[in-house]
Amino acid sequence: MEITCARCHQAVEAGVCYCPGCGLPQLVYSTEGTGDQGQAEPGGAVVRDAGSVNWKPAIRAALMLAVPAAVLSSFYSPVGILALFWMAAAAIWTVSLYMRSERPAWITIGAGVRIGLVTGLLAGWLAFGVNGGGLLLDRYIFHHSSQIDASWKVEVDATQQMSQQFSAWMDSADAAQAETMQKQMEAWWLSPEGHAGMQTLNFAMSSLFLVFYAMAGGALGARMVGRPRRPPM
Repeated sequence: MEITCARCHQAVEAGVCYCPGCGLPQLVYSTEGTGDQGQAEPGGAVVRDAGSVNWKPAIRAALMLAVPAAVLSSFYSPVGILALFWMAAAAIWTVSLYMRSERPAWITIGAGVRIGLVTGLLAGWLAFGVNGGGLLLDRYIFHHSSQIDASWKVEVDATQQMSQQFSAWMDSADAAQAETMQKQMEAWWLSPEGHAGMQTLNFAMSSLFLVFYAMAGGALGARMVGRPRRPPM
């Protein structure tokens, strides 16, 4: 019985692990339960579906690299300015470790993106916790609340100055209404609730960017280390 290759649609004989045309690993169903998602080669290696992910080793590799990536990407890291680089590199390395442990014939970019997504989510949550915990320690343990509030007021004043410059181009009635709204927003930003809310939003947005770059890194890692392997001729 013949099957059709999912990539090039060429006929593949039953029991053949690779497409003779493009080298895509083929899923071969067997009545013998191996407890694994894939087909055994003659040498005993298991060929997995390129689009599937064995999550146990994938999450193990993600955890191994998400922790240092989160610490390096936090606001309190001396190299935190390279946060997006650390995150992309961690996702690429995670895919590489996964490939070494599983040794599939190749891996799709979609599978690499999913591995990168898990790595990014883990690192994003950890970075959020490191940033929040560091801010609490800085404010209440090391008693730097006055410096933190002063720095925040400088940022709010700079934002207000930009808003006032924009309001100068408006009509008098619109400018008066905009000035009232600016004062209300300034009062809220300088309140403890407003300050905490804006810091939380800042941490959350930073973590979200880490997730996006981890997904890109996972796709790049799959493209770099997961090239198709053709069967021996």
